Amino acid sequence: MTPYWSALARDLHPYVPGEQPRIADLVKLNTNENPYPPSPKALEAIRAAANEALRLYPDHEAKALRAALAAYHGVTPENVFVGNGSDEVLAHVFAALLKHEKPLLFPDVTYSFYPVYAQLTGVVYETVALDADMRLRIADYRRSCGAIILANPNAPTSIAHPLGEIAALVADHADIPVVIDEAYVDYGGESALPLLAGHANILIVRTFSKSRALAGLRVGYALGDAGLIEALVRVKDSFNSYPLGAPAQAGALASVEDEPYFQARLKDVIAERERMTGELAGLGFEVLPSAANFVFARHPRLAGGDLTAALRARAVLVRHFAKPRTADYLRITVGAPAQTGRLIQALGEIVGL
Repeated sequence: MTPYWSALARDLHPYVPGEQPRIADLVKLNTNENPYPPSPKALEAIRAAANEALRLYPDHEAKALRAALAAYHGVTPENVFVGNGSDEVLAHVFAALLKHEKPLLFPDVTYSFYPVYAQLTGVVYETVALDADMRLRIADYRRSCGAIILANPNAPTSIAHPLGEIAALVADHADIPVVIDEAYVDYGGESALPLLAGHANILIVRTFSKSRALAGLRVGYALGDAGLIEALVRVKDSFNSYPLGAPAQAGALASVEDEPYFQARLKDVIAERERMTGELAGLGFEVLPSAANFVFARHPRLAGGDLTAALRARAVLVRHFAKPRTADYLRITVGAPAQTGRLIQALGEIVGL
């Protein structure tokens, strides 16, 4: 810290991303990256776009990508916003839609970027406790507020909320924005997409980083009423009019168009998630029901921090959130079968089985 910092920079408590160490023979299950490569068609499109035309600015409206996403989801391009990863999209959402006199509501255990964005953008917020089973209770949100944001499936708990509950929430709060962060929905959650047609207050945020294995490309998007999308565009164009480079737009577009590859890899990850869950249960772990590409698990005899350290000593990385309600849990990314094997072997040694 220096005397040149602004008060905002001085008082921020930044988001802490998952560790990215360089360890030999590492099994990296801490950042929810896809264990499988992107669509070959996406890689081909990215390479083709990396040509002499890079001297020119990309399409600032990403028209081709927005048209493809609109067709894929059954909406119009006016209902689609794209950005530099869903994290940037969320940052714009906080500035454009979630700052009101009444507080923003989100769960006490959820994506830890939400309070960071709230602090950065001056959004007053209140957290709403999940129940003892780490589930959301819609009744707890039936109170006065300025906006609501929920991750569905939730992170880090991995639990998905049924569409009926989300529909009730949106209907209960027709006069305020309700944002549903669907970063992991492709792995088994129910999307809120069917609610878009009848509700002008709902916005859905998605990413290419998880199920489409393009975390390194940084592409995210939002779906919603044209009025909500216009607000995001206004903020984007006041911040960075060109958030997506030409290779990113080309790669994302090709990924959307390669549905067979996408569905095949989803099945692979879901199958491995179920195998991992069974193996963890066999070692005595309690595993929350997952609809994501990770699981949230705890062992009745061993503290989460101790387990994390013991795994790291064996070159296996998982994520640990050292807060009161989550301190006993590990968030473990679903990896490839060989990675799961290494994880289970290491945990077997640690728990003494």
